[in-house]
Amino acid sequence: MGMTTLKGKAMNLRLGIDVGGTNTDAVVLDEKANLLARFKSPTTPDVTSGIRNALAGLVERHPELNLGAIRYAMLGTTHCTNAILERRKLNRVGILRIGAPATLAIPPLVGWPPDLRDAIGGHYVIVEGGHEYDGREIRPLDTKAIREAAKTFRGKVDSVAVVGVFSPVDFSHEERAADILRDVLGDIPITLSHEIGSIGLLERENASILNAAVIDAARTAATGFAQALSEHGIRAEMFFSQNDGTLMALEYAIRYPILTVASGPANSIRGAAFLSGLRDAIVVDVGGTSTDVGILVNGFPRESSIAVEIGGVRTNFRMPDLISIALGGGTRIHRSLDGLRIGPDSVGYRITEEAYVFGGQTLTLSDIAVAAGLASIGDPRRVEDLDRGLVREVIDKVRRLVEDTIDRIKTSAEPMPVVLVGGGSVIVPPGLAGAAEIYRPENYDVANAIGAAIAQCSGEIERIFSLDELTREQALEMAREMARQEAIRAGAHPETVEIVDVIEVPLAYLPGNATRIRVRAAGDLALITSHS
Repeated sequence: MGMTTLKGKAMNLRLGIDVGGTNTDAVVLDEKANLLARFKSPTTPDVTSGIRNALAGLVERHPELNLGAIRYAMLGTTHCTNAILERRKLNRVGILRIGAPATLAIPPLVGWPPDLRDAIGGHYVIVEGGHEYDGREIRPLDTKAIREAAKTFRGKVDSVAVVGVFSPVDFSHEERAADILRDVLGDIPITLSHEIGSIGLLERENASILNAAVIDAARTAATGFAQALSEHGIRAEMFFSQNDGTLMALEYAIRYPILTVASGPANSIRGAAFLSGLRDAIVVDVGGTSTDVGILVNGFPRESSIAVEIGGVRTNFRMPDLISIALGGGTRIHRSLDGLRIGPDSVGYRITEEAYVFGGQTLTLSDIAVAAGLASIGDPRRVEDLDRGLVREVIDKVRRLVEDTIDRIKTSAEPMPVVLVGGGSVIVPPGLAGAAEIYRPENYDVANAIGAAIAQCSGEIERIFSLDELTREQALEMAREMARQEAIRAGAHPETVEIVDVIEVPLAYLPGNATRIRVRAAGDLALITSHS
C-alpha cells in the first residue's frame, strides 16, 4: 500500500493514532483505505502532548492534507494500561458483590498486589442475592443492604463495581442494584460485571474492578484526544481501539475502558493483515522496548484461552493471545566478563539521543542492526568499528529468541507465514526457522496506526442458556441478536454488522440441558472497499 497524494478535495478521511511505549504513530487514510499521510513522533510522558506532536508533524510534513475532511479519528492508547501498571491516577472503587451467603468464603481483592489494592481503596460490601447457572435466584436481592452500602461508599469512592453470581445468565440483580446506587450516590460511574467478563466469578469481579478503576484515566485520554483534534480544526467522530482489533465509540470506551488494554498489539496484528493481504499468519511486532508475537486467524488476532493477568491481577475478559519479550530497537547490549546479555532494559523513546548511531554512548540493538546492514538509520559511520564477532553473536541471539517465541505460540509444527511489523522489526535477521515465508510489507513501521484506522466496531456476548425453555436454534439466534446490538452500541453501522464468531459449549457437568454460547459481531463505520 503506497502513499497516495491528495488531489482535489478528498472527503471522509480517517485518522489513526497509536500511542506506543516508544513512538506515537499517526496515519491518514482515504475512504478506500489508501495511505495519504504518516508521521512518527516520540511518545511523551503525558499521552496528550504526544498526540499533539504527531498531528503537528502530519501537518508539517503534508501541507496539502485537508484536515477538515477527517470524519473519523481512532486512538489506540496505553493510557489505561499504564495507570494500572504504575498504580497512578486510578479511581477509588466501591465493590458491591451480590452473592451472600454463597460467596462469603473468599472476599473481593484476594490475591491482589497490596499496592494496587491500596490505590483503589479496598472498599467492599457483600449482600444477599445472585443466581444459579440456570437463572434461579440463590436468595432474593437485599435492597436494604445495598442502600446501606451506598451510604458507606459516599465520599469514599469515585466509581462502583457491581458483581453478581452468574450475572451473565441473569443480570437483573446487577441492574436493580445499580438503580439503587444511583438513587443514593447520584451520577457515579457504575461498572456491571456481566458487561465486562465471562462466567467465572472472581476473575470477572477482578476485571470489573479494574474497569471501574480506570474510568477517569480513560476520560483524561478522551479529553486530551478531543482537545488535540480541536486545536487542528478536526471535527471527527472519535473512537478508541479495543483489544480484539476492533473499535468502540468514545462513550462506549469511557464506560468500558478496560477493553483498551492490549489494544496496541491487536492494532498491529490487524494492520499486518491489511498490509500483507494475509488472513492467517504469525505477526511479530517489534517496537523500541518490546516484541509482541501474536497469531492472525481469519484476519483477526487469536484470542487467549486462559485467564490473563493485568498488573498482577487475574482476569477473564477477552485478550489477544500474545507472547511478549524484552526485545526492541532501543534494547541495550551489555558486555561484561560474564559474557553478552541483551536487555531487558531499553532506552525507549530516548533512542535518538542515546544510541551510537545518533551520537549517544549506549550500545543498542538498533546500532547492531545498522552495523550488520539490516537497517539504515542515523549515521552508519559511528558503528563501523564495532567488533564483527560481537555483531554476529548479537544477531544470532536475536534470531534464536524470535524463533523460540514463534515456536511457543504456534499450535502445530508446520511452518507458517511470518509478518514483521513495527519500527524495531529491522533488528530481526532474515531466515527464521519455522517461517514458511517472511513478509515485511510497505509501511510496516506504522502498521499499528493503520490497524486502528481501518478497524471495524464489534460487540461480544457470552451467556448460559437453558435448552429446557428454548430450542438450540432459538438460543443461538437470541445470542446472535444480542451480539449484533452490542456491535451497534459500540458504533457499527447496523446494515453492515455480521456475525464473525460463534462458540457453543454444552455444559454436561451441570444439571439440566444447559449450554454456553459466545458470539462476536462486527460491522463497518464507513465504506472501505479496497486498498492499493
